[in-house]
Amino acid sequence: MADRPSRYAQVLAWLDQHVIKRLYTERVRRIILQSLPFWVASLLTGLVAVGYEEIFVWAEQTSFTWIEKQPYLVFILTPVAFVLAWLLVAKLAPAARGSGIPQVMAGIELSSPTTYGRTGYLLSLRVAVVKVLSSVVLLLGGGVIGREGPTIQVSAAIFRAINRLQPAGWPQLSRQIALVTGGAAGLAAAFNTPLGGIVFVVEELTQTHITRFRTAVFTAVIIAGMTAQAIQGPYLYLGFPKVTASTGWFLGIVVFTAMLCGLAGAIFAKTLLWVNGYRRRFGTPLTQAAWVATCGLVLAAIAFWVGTDAVGTGKPIINRLLFQNDHQTPWYLFVVRFLGMALSYSSGAAGGIFATSLSAGAILGDAFARLARVTPSDTNLVIMVSMVSFLTGVVRSPFTAAILVLEMTDRHSAIFQLLLGGLMAQGAASLIDPVSFYEHLKEGFVREAMAQPMLSKPVSQA
Repeated sequence: MADRPSRYAQVLAWLDQHVIKRLYTERVRRIILQSLPFWVASLLTGLVAVGYEEIFVWAEQTSFTWIEKQPYLVFILTPVAFVLAWLLVAKLAPAARGSGIPQVMAGIELSSPTTYGRTGYLLSLRVAVVKVLSSVVLLLGGGVIGREGPTIQVSAAIFRAINRLQPAGWPQLSRQIALVTGGAAGLAAAFNTPLGGIVFVVEELTQTHITRFRTAVFTAVIIAGMTAQAIQGPYLYLGFPKVTASTGWFLGIVVFTAMLCGLAGAIFAKTLLWVNGYRRRFGTPLTQAAWVATCGLVLAAIAFWVGTDAVGTGKPIINRLLFQNDHQTPWYLFVVRFLGMALSYSSGAAGGIFATSLSAGAILGDAFARLARVTPSDTNLVIMVSMVSFLTGVVRSPFTAAILVLEMTDRHSAIFQLLLGGLMAQGAASLIDPVSFYEHLKEGFVREAMAQPMLSKPVSQA
């Protein structure tokens, strides 16, 4: 392991001496030298994101298969998976728990020269590996989680590692930009939504003006996204739902639905925060394990009663509602998914809430459309607005949520309704809690990282 940085430095030096210096002026050469590590990291992010998605799809399908064939096994396999996924995190990398986005936000806050050494606790490659393993184990056992937040943390870890491998004297972009860019590339590769990745950076990850990092972010998003597309093709995360961009009186339904879904998302976020706070009362490893196993048993009972709709990412439910016109979803499925997400997240294992929040919003939207007797041509738009609104209620990023759903479905005619839904949801959610779910968790991770020993000496910021 010790000779890897030197080999990496030798490759960079060879490229500089024999290729870059001969072809470009000194000013252009410096820009290329700054950007080259980011291009490498972006390429790796695209490859890792695709591999992670393939493993996640396999794990979800495997869980569906065994639950359908041997439903009684949920009372054994689900608690075991919960405990194993929790143990991986608790013993190997505590910062790998949960979504991953708060950890990236905390890492960005700690990216100053005096505290950058502490970001390794949050964004090391060890954390990234544990993140993937724990989330896959949890999903195999029927956990209600997504992979998008974890992909963002894994991507930021890759960018941090590549940034740290650069040799002394190499012209570098700042370490803060490395983490910000990694987060954008991770989201873009996870959802195949390049604009969503860019907007996510501006809206969620940092308060710094975009002119400081726009080139790095744009380039990373393009490379990571194109790498994923080169392997999987120019896919859409959800497809092409039929949408009629209605106006007039229908906007009243859009606003009403958005506000209710925004409130529901904010209540969900508050529930997660409360459950996590309650979980801290169990201080010993034995009581922690008992808590996790109990969460698994409760979810097992729900899955046994409801079936596969109660577990997994929820993407099949969204596809069914948008493309199969299956508007007979039971009224209680939203409550089931709500409980499943809370139980999975509070287990202390790794797992995201982006995809699961979108599915919860879709179920709510379908219910509202049926209650309001919305025409079939308008139902899909209500569902999409609900997806945007519930996610906004949770993460408080209305523009990111709107752009993500827009790019997932390629329904540009609905952009104004989606943006309106996001803004209405943001206002409604603020009545429950003016601070976002991720901001609450970020502060905890900052304190946790500051309590750890410095993993490397303070370094100067390039």
